[in-house]
Amino acid sequence: MMKNFKTIMIALALVLGATSMATAQNKIAHIDTQKLLEEMPERKSAEAQLKKLQQTYEADFQASIKELQTKAQAYQNEVTALTDAQLKAREAEFLKKSEEIQTMENNLRQAQQTASMTIQKKQQELIEPILKKVRAAVEKVAAAQGIQYVLDSSNGSGVIVAKGTDLYSAVKKELGF
Repeated sequence: MMKNFKTIMIALALVLGATSMATAQNKIAHIDTQKLLEEMPERKSAEAQLKKLQQTYEADFQASIKELQTKAQAYQNEVTALTDAQLKAREAEFLKKSEEIQTMENNLRQAQQTASMTIQKKQQELIEPILKKVRAAVEKVAAAQGIQYVLDSSNGSGVIVAKGTDLYSAVKKELGF
């Protein structure tokens, strides 16, 4: 009787263990978020805004460079046309012009750094809501399909084989494009 009880308990433990193992298996899927982002209309719009901002800064930068070059060339031409006595007499004036050109160069470098930081900030400002939207759509689709883990199968993401459930089409549909 005790032997039968042990056998029944072992069998029951095996059945319960197998059942719990079956329910413990997690569903895993993957999605190429890089590809998804590249196709999103919102991203294309954000890239167009960034490109326009970059072009504006580039045009301003080129105009400033041209102005700097013109002043430097005029200064150089004026200096080379004078005799040593004339240079000595106007030394303070030329020193002031030289300092003015140096200040312009420094201001130009500073403006370029500021523009670069502004563009980076704008890029983050434009991309962050898009990334949140993608994440929300992935989470919604995964929950609807009973998936516990979603791996990013974008190039360079560390996923080597992605043959399981691909959420790309479902998430794209969820995003409405």
